[in-house]
Formats: sequence, structure tokens, C-alpha cells
Amino acid sequence: MDVEPLPPLMIEPAVRDALLEDLGRAGDITTQATVPAGAKARVLLNARVPGRVSGLDCARMSFRLIDPALKVAVVKPDGSDVMPGDTIAAIEGPARSILTGERVALNFMGHMSGIATATREIANAIAHTKARICCTRKTTPGLRLFEKYAVRCGGGMNHRFGLDDAVLIKDNHIAVAGGVAAAIKAAQTHAGHLVKIECEVDTLEQLAEALEAGVDAVLLDNMGPETLAEAVRLVDGRAITEASGRVTAETAPALAEAGVDLISSGWITHSAPTLDIGLDFDSLTAS
Repeated sequence: MDVEPLPPLMIEPAVRDALLEDLGRAGDITTQATVPAGAKARVLLNARVPGRVSGLDCARMSFRLIDPALKVAVVKPDGSDVMPGDTIAAIEGPARSILTGERVALNFMGHMSGIATATREIANAIAHTKARICCTRKTTPGLRLFEKYAVRCGGGMNHRFGLDDAVLIKDNHIAVAGGVAAAIKAAQTHAGHLVKIECEVDTLEQLAEALEAGVDAVLLDNMGPETLAEAVRLVDGRAITEASGRVTAETAPALAEAGVDLISSGWITHSAPTLDIGLDFDSLTAS
């Protein structure tokens, strides 16, 4: 699937920081000691397990920052599905540079491809419904941009990127504001005309109150499929409906079949297993 790539300007700072963390004060002393300075190599990034690719631009940036002489040829672009043994990309150039940039490149790719794969699994499980899987703000500090991009590679949608791009009234806001209606009315007074307002509700009674107040979207939290179906009937198209709460590929179909528009999952970003991608030498030329 085609995914709009992240601009290099947004990728470089995070990749540079990761490389500086890895290089430390003295650089890659193992590679410097064991690999001849003039050695050239061609290596392959190969999938070890089935999955969906994400993070190639981060890997490419890792190698480029270490050595602009390295050439990266992409075989399976972001958004591609791979099987064990499939080659994702080939890297060619100074062997020292390849080995020094390897771990950071694989860390980004493995993590992001794992998120894309987990997202794809849920997206496939609910493909027979109108519902879409989306992420949350439960992301790794400093990596939200990359993790949300990986969700898109997996066929999912992004929820808000931060606290400033939408209003999401949750249970603690409701408790302090004095109720669902009071919280929504306060948000409507405060927010600009382009800012959407979503409210989390735990019961059908709270849902009715939110709809009466004119909310734009409702987060139906930890409701079972039967309650969700009743909630969708009550909403009747007046607001966007989003289900949440312990979402997995196994539980998502029943939630989606209740008729909700969205299903949000924190698991796809904070707990998705890393996809096993390896770097294998294809050829080596001594100096």
C-alpha cells in the first residue's frame, strides 16, 4: 500500500540522536579494530518472519548519516507485506560504515515494522465492516511521529498527535468539570471553530447526555458488543463513534460488527512485538 513518506527534516534529528547514543565517545571500536578500512560490502536487509514493512527511510537515514557513500536500494517499500527470506533492501559501500549504522537502522525498522504488522492484523480482522483501526497517544516518548507513521503503513488511521490538535474529554476531566454536559459546554466555549470535541463515556446515560450537548465524537470506553450496538443505535449518525478498551485482533471483529466508525488501540504502539529483520552479507571485497 502507498503511504506518504515522512519528510527527511522530520526524520534526521531522531536518527542522529540514536546514532550519537550508539557511537558514544569513541565510536565503533569493534568495527575499527576488526574490519579493514578499505573493505567494501553488499548486504541485504532480510525479513525473518512474516510482516509488514515500515521505517525504511529511518534506516536509509542511519546509513546516510554514517557515510554518504553508502547506497541503499529498496526492494520492498514501506507498506509492503513480506515473508521469511524476502529481501527488503540492499546496502552497498564501505563495510565499516555498514556495520556501524546497522543496529540503529534495524532498531527503527524492527520497531516500526512490528507496529505496522500489528495494525495490519487488526485491520484485516475488521475489513468486512466499516470500522477503521486507529492509534492513541500511548507512544514511546520521542518516537510518536514514527509510531503513528507505522500505524498508517499497517492500514490504520491516526488519532490526535498531541494535546493541542483536538479536545478529548476523559473521565477525570468530567469529574473535575462537574459532569459530561458541563465539560462539553466548557470545551465548546473554549475551543476554536475548527477544533473537534470528543467525549469519553462509560454508560448509555452518559452517551445521551453527550449527544444532547452536541458533541462531535464519542469514545465508547470498555463497552461490550451488545452495549456498543445499542450505543450506535442511540447515536444514529449524530456523532462519530469510537470503541476502545483491551482491543486485540481477536476482540476487534465483534466490536466492529456493532457498527462503530473507529476502534482505537494503544497496544499497537506500546506493545506490538518487534518484527525480526536481519542484515546478511551478500558479497565482500577486501581493499
